[in-house]
Amino acid sequence: MTQSTPAPANPSASASSGSSPAAQRVEYRFQSPRLPLAVYREVAAHLQQIDGVETGLLPQTDPEFDYLQSQVGGMWVRYPSAQAEICQPQVEAILAYYGDRHGNWETLSN
Repeated sequence: MTQSTPAPANPSASASSGSSPAAQRVEYRFQSPRLPLAVYREVAAHLQQIDGVETGLLPQTDPEFDYLQSQVGGMWVRYPSAQAEICQPQVEAILAYYGDRHGNWETLSN
């Protein structure tokens, strides 16, 4: 089976331009086009159990309504880059679990 876990985007500063390296964050943005809203919420809740991980849902931007399409445009996940060694394997394991059951994740550009 192919890997269904999105790769993290480049770390981005979450503070102003004078931010220290400690303020650097790793961020993922991804979607599963037919994943129901309830499953996105379940994935977000599961990911938020990891210390330092924040998540959010992205709005659906397609102007055409389709019953087979997700009500959500995607999801973002971020955590401090200083915690990447701890957070990234856990995030990838959770995303792989849901990806195996509900379809591959597609990485979105930031």
